[in-house]
Amino acid sequence: MQVEILDALTDNFMYLIVDVATNTAAAVDPADAEVAVAAAARLGATITHVLTTHHHYDHAGGNNQMKKLCPSVEVVGGRGENVQGATREVADKECLQLGDAVTITAIHTPAHTAGHTSYLASAPSSSSAVFTGDALFVGGCGRFFEGGPEDMCETMRRLSALPREALVYAGHEYTVKNLQFALEVEPGNSAAQQKIQWAEARRASSEPTVPSTVGDELRFNPFMRVAVPEVRAYCGAADDDVTCMRRLRNKKDNFAGSSRPWVPGGGPLPGL
Repeated sequence: MQVEILDALTDNFMYLIVDVATNTAAAVDPADAEVAVAAAARLGATITHVLTTHHHYDHAGGNNQMKKLCPSVEVVGGRGENVQGATREVADKECLQLGDAVTITAIHTPAHTAGHTSYLASAPSSSSAVFTGDALFVGGCGRFFEGGPEDMCETMRRLSALPREALVYAGHEYTVKNLQFALEVEPGNSAAQQKIQWAEARRASSEPTVPSTVGDELRFNPFMRVAVPEVRAYCGAADDDVTCMRRLRNKKDNFAGSSRPWVPGGGPLPGL
């Protein structure tokens, strides 16, 4: 299995998942259909599936064009999500096959939207990879537009249960600001400190900060750490996961971040 990272719009990621033996591919959230199809052609791969995480235009807006460019493509979306151009709706834990070797499992990951679906791709002799759209970012998560903190707690439980080594391919390049917030929540988190310095260096070189891993996210992503005492203390001594998640998201929604680099030992600098 091969994963190709593609840029779209201003800060979106699209992906191609390729079954190398058969040169068949699935395009994940191909908002720019022409770019996705051209990338597949460069790889010598044929796109047989579109995997749509949710119905927002910056993720599903290229689906109809994908159907024009690849007339036999199967456009997949979560059950009840009503994504543009869908030819198949999948339920939680439903599987589909890509080529001979790649199995893709749908994971219902609501909160950002009601039917938001992540996709776990697995193949022999390859690291598994989960494509999380706007459910899970590197160091963060998406806003709660059609769900609430209860939904996001369930989403994070499902994603936390994946293998620690599973690669995480998120829908946006939001890593630096997310980690600035993570360090406001847990200033002493050494994993977050190391990750933000790495992420700032990557962005300075115009390189993406994906993929992460499930194991790494559990070490520094506050939205996967709502049971950790330091995170609960930041959220006003919240005594349950849902209350902590609600307060954490509210604080993140009002977090400005900084355009200046994080300073070791000093946390994120204030102001834009």
